[in-house]
Amino acid sequence: MLRVENLTVKFPSRFGDVTAVEDMVMSIDVGEIHGLVGESGAGKSTVGAAIIGLLQKPGYVADGDMMLGDTDLRRLDRFEAHALRGKRISMIFQDPQTSLNPLMRIEDQLIETILAHEDISVADARTRAVDLLDEMGIENAAARMQSYPHQFSGGMRQRVVIALALCTNPELIIADEPTTALDVAVQSQVLDLIRRLADVRKVGFMLITHDIGVIAQIADTVTVMRHGKMIENGPTAQVLGQPKEDYTKQLMAAVPPLDRKIARFKVPDEDGIITPSEARGNAAEAWLMRGIKEDPIGLTLDQVNVAFPGVRTSLWKKPDPYVALRDISFDVKPGTVVGIVGESGSGKSTLAKTLTGLIKPVSGTMTMGGAPLPGGRERARNHPSRQLIQMVFQDPFSSLNSRHRIGAILAEPLWLYGLETDKDARRKLCIDMLSLVGMPPEAIDKYPHQFSGGQRQRIAVARALLARPKVLICDEPTSALDVSIQAQLLNLLKGLQAAFGLTVVFISHNLSVVRQMADDVVVLRNGKIREVGASETVYTTPTADYTKRLLALTPVMPAAWRA
Repeated sequence: MLRVENLTVKFPSRFGDVTAVEDMVMSIDVGEIHGLVGESGAGKSTVGAAIIGLLQKPGYVADGDMMLGDTDLRRLDRFEAHALRGKRISMIFQDPQTSLNPLMRIEDQLIETILAHEDISVADARTRAVDLLDEMGIENAAARMQSYPHQFSGGMRQRVVIALALCTNPELIIADEPTTALDVAVQSQVLDLIRRLADVRKVGFMLITHDIGVIAQIADTVTVMRHGKMIENGPTAQVLGQPKEDYTKQLMAAVPPLDRKIARFKVPDEDGIITPSEARGNAAEAWLMRGIKEDPIGLTLDQVNVAFPGVRTSLWKKPDPYVALRDISFDVKPGTVVGIVGESGSGKSTLAKTLTGLIKPVSGTMTMGGAPLPGGRERARNHPSRQLIQMVFQDPFSSLNSRHRIGAILAEPLWLYGLETDKDARRKLCIDMLSLVGMPPEAIDKYPHQFSGGQRQRIAVARALLARPKVLICDEPTSALDVSIQAQLLNLLKGLQAAFGLTVVFISHNLSVVRQMADDVVVLRNGKIREVGASETVYTTPTADYTKRLLALTPVMPAAWRA
């Protein structure tokens, strides 16, 4: 159905053309799910964008053939390409926030897409839209159709984007990290749907993902990429079960296990990437160590409730509030890591924003180191917690100012909290911190859009660390990272947490990662705590049925492949 031969993609610059993809070869049969894996920046998303004709300017296809059946994709004019997109080829983008129009209700966006490609009535389009949202696992789909994108959690927004891609029953769907923001329960539903579409409707899928467990579970064939080149491809069982190339073997070794806890992650060799063991990284680490003057501090939540105004459907009836968190009570011991897990929409991100003072609880108390922790606007700008509690957000692209260079973004906490007054010293420290998280020094003069999703997340971690925090709240910090960079970042967080006595609240839907990171685990569902306890106890002998279900749904590689 799809044949790609010797695809080469270049991006012109004032220093010459940069080759993003070189001599890429792949094919996808009717009803086949083809996995595309590799490091962030390896060129996976560029391949998908080239096939669907959405390469970001001034990028261009320099060489190669791309055939969709008998259609030569390189010979289409812009009108033919526009008609083909959405009808014969659909794409699920990596970032659901930028894929949806923030000014339009979900209903309008779904209906608009269906009517653009199908000759049906508005009423029939609305019915199909509701059915799609319901199939994606969105509760009360008919009512939620009236919501705007910002009123959904990250995982629920991703479900809406997947529904948009399925509106017109396309021949090929290019799924760029379609399950990144999804918890394991919804991820299982989506993967089952993808498998069913491939088997029953004979839809072909190009599944771009860094989650090798997902590839092992669903992909028929797989291609491994690195630095824009194909390293290895073939049937999934052959490539992942009996890899021939060293890089593929290293990727497999970096996948965190679910059945046991390990001390350190195995990190693949990083050609040309600065690691924390080098001099610059050590300089930033020494600066962080000098900032530690107190013992680790902990957090306590007691009967915390958070509610949001409901959606008004009538002029005469006041809407009921939406309760996002209900009676949340747990302790975060000083210098430990607490993992927060649960479905998307269960309140994990709301809990993080409540701790940082971005949301005010309607009732309950919070304390930090025994001192009261105000919520929302009651927390003054000069309150110590503004510096001592830092957050790494789920979406690094939205949390980094797109108009500022990386140097200005990283320097902001230094001058805001008076940690470094000299401009030249701030720049040197920012370069050192970039190196500590595995980024090259020249990144300091670039803009956020010039980096991949995984690279932007590393920059976000660097910015949080430059505030010299005592509490670090990580909201899905590895969701945009491939397994190799994930292993590097988690080793970094583990080392920093142990060396500096950081108290960490680690939010993730990846249960394998949480087991490696957390000392204690809190399981949330629908805004309520379902289970809380020591990490190893929760993973080995869970008491709540919901916890058991989450563990059973987590995709893992076959034991024989690990050996």
